[in-house]
Amino acid sequence: MSTKEWPLWEVFIRSKQGLSHKHVGSLRAPDAEMAISNARDVYTRRSEGVSIWVVESKLVSASDPKEANEFFEPSDTKIYRHPTFYDVPDGISHM
Repeated sequence: MSTKEWPLWEVFIRSKQGLSHKHVGSLRAPDAEMAISNARDVYTRRSEGVSIWVVESKLVSASDPKEANEFFEPSDTKIYRHPTFYDVPDGISHM
């Protein structure tokens, strides 16, 4: 199997300061174990990560940016989903 035949993997890193993983790039590897190892070498050279996720690119599904208006429009018509719809009582200071 040549490197051109290796699947493409999307790499997500969780930093020491963060609670969520962030997409940092892509790489090719023959399997998940090698993808994690390569991601560590490529994307965490300064020991900034505490966790690595890799997902084979073909398994990622995404909405089409060309259809963003139609796709996200329903949320704009539901004002109860926006925080401005609710009154916050005076005694609550942490919001």
